[in-house]
Amino acid sequence: MEQLVRAEGREPVMCRQKAGEVEYLTFPLLSAQPGITHGFSTRRGGVSQGIYATMNLSFTRGDEEDRVQENFRRMAAALHTDTSHMVCTFQTHTTNIRRVGTEDGGKGIVRERGYTDVDGLVTNDRELCLVCFFADCVPLYFVDREHGAIGLAHSGWRGTVAGMGACMVRRMAREFGTRPQDLVAAIGPSICQDCYEVSREVAEQFERLKASIPESDRILTELTDQGVYPHRQILRPGREDGKYQLDLWLANLLILRGAGIPVTGLQVTDVCTCCNSGYLFSHRASQGKRGNLAAFLMMD
Repeated sequence: MEQLVRAEGREPVMCRQKAGEVEYLTFPLLSAQPGITHGFSTRRGGVSQGIYATMNLSFTRGDEEDRVQENFRRMAAALHTDTSHMVCTFQTHTTNIRRVGTEDGGKGIVRERGYTDVDGLVTNDRELCLVCFFADCVPLYFVDREHGAIGLAHSGWRGTVAGMGACMVRRMAREFGTRPQDLVAAIGPSICQDCYEVSREVAEQFERLKASIPESDRILTELTDQGVYPHRQILRPGREDGKYQLDLWLANLLILRGAGIPVTGLQVTDVCTCCNSGYLFSHRASQGKRGNLAAFLMMD
């Protein structure tokens, strides 16, 4: 396995797994939960070629469908499941969340979805594997240990500033009786602050987000003091006037902690997709010439 570029000032977080030729990443926090299988794909172990090499999991970016199907079969085998048990989002940068069940198995891979505009999935059906897609945006994993339920979401900057993480907590409460204190949550591989420059207009939206969360400064200090995350500034000046470096990892941590998930139930990646664009697909690093990664979450 090639060496990963990891975030400075952090102890290693993501664990690297290999099943045959397939390589994927996992979180210690989620791996410690009984009956939970999860993973985040890499570019290793598939059959796609060119800009999609090799583990592309998108049917919509120009890759050959048969190759993508084979890639899904290989990922399913690595996770000890089947593509007929997987169900996919239809991502359009919303905070729309869909509850899915065993009747949805295979949707987005071997069956038509029958829905659009879905960036988050929740279920309490065992053996159903939730799937979301990424190439710099933020994966959010949720496990409710008490009520036997899980959730998985896609949260780019639009989803983050709209509070996707808090939306997931509320939806799981409504569907399954989930309490925030019952949750463990993980923020997956995505673009880091050093790599993510945004406009003043985007920065102002994140300033309003921070102001909208009660005791946000106390939460940011708590995350640092408890060793969850070493930084306290969601925004810092960019490399040119009118630009800012945005920390989506910290913004999502603030949202999740603000929604009531305990500090002990939170874990954040130390792996940036853009810094590791040879190992993980990155939209920004490739200027859009790329495939898709995927996050997977299921209960055994």
